[in-house]
Amino acid sequence: MAQGRVLSRSSFIRWWAIPMSLSSTQQDSITLQSHILASEARQQNASGTLSWILSALSISAKMIAANVRRARLDDVLGEAGSENIQGEVQQKLDVIANDILLRILAARDGVAIVASEENEEPVIIGSEDDDQKYCILFDPLDGSSNLDVCGAVGTIFSILRNRSGLSAKDSLLQRGTEQVAAGYILYGSSTIFTLTVGDGVDMFVLDPSIGAFIRVATNLRIPNANKSYSMNEGNRLSFPQGHQDYLHWAQSNGYSSRYAGAMVADVHRILLKGGVFMYPPTAKAPAGKLRLMYEANPMSMIVEQAGGKAMCDASLAIQDVQPTDIHQRVPVIMGSTAEVDKVLSFLK
Repeated sequence: MAQGRVLSRSSFIRWWAIPMSLSSTQQDSITLQSHILASEARQQNASGTLSWILSALSISAKMIAANVRRARLDDVLGEAGSENIQGEVQQKLDVIANDILLRILAARDGVAIVASEENEEPVIIGSEDDDQKYCILFDPLDGSSNLDVCGAVGTIFSILRNRSGLSAKDSLLQRGTEQVAAGYILYGSSTIFTLTVGDGVDMFVLDPSIGAFIRVATNLRIPNANKSYSMNEGNRLSFPQGHQDYLHWAQSNGYSSRYAGAMVADVHRILLKGGVFMYPPTAKAPAGKLRLMYEANPMSMIVEQAGGKAMCDASLAIQDVQPTDIHQRVPVIMGSTAEVDKVLSFLK
């Protein structure tokens, strides 16, 4: 008779059930919802409103992630046949993601104003007499042109306190230093939710088997240096001379180029690995291409909360910019402090 492992019936049942039990990660980790509630408990006079809004963003992220996964099957790739306020051709999933965020956030108490990169005007929720506390700004699907080739895309959001007594636009025109919270969701090989509420950066990964975001990193710190840069070098000939000089120096000193074509994907890699992300002024976009309120400010808050640096130029931090328009654009240099400083040394 062939020899084999001998188990009693009860031992066999326990042994066979091991693969079906929760993994150690699922057993030991904290969900995004639990993390939000624990953060709320540490704040004096917390009303729970911000937690309610962050919960809405997590639900939106799951819905958008599901649409991204099924984009080819549901035939929602390609252009929607319309343009956004910036004159850019919208992708079908731009519109879908935008609608999801607008619909879910509008249903949450505490949301006074919702503003999207895709819409010309902000949306006021409720009446002027409502005591609503927060304004939410977002880029619903950053890098959406990557969708046709199964590249990474993401959602970026910024949360500000509402300033009552002002028009919607005037209430939104706050410096990045006034942000209450910021974050991004990366839709790639996994769905990642990265969040800061001003006390460090935490990262969560969506576990589809239980439908929850699980915390995988807390108080994340960006490496101080890494010999890599991320930028669209196709525009190099129209960069300011300082940026061209930096590129020449970097390429002469063993730096690697990494560019995914989506700010979320590029900054996410730098947040974990270090390096510098740049979008300089160009001939086509002399003021810069990235939007201050929807992209640059929230990503700057995340980078700086993780110990990095985020600048427009050699003298102006992104979060110190006083916005004059909700669709304002700025140049961007952000990432590891040492690498950002190296770029700035060429701009001076």
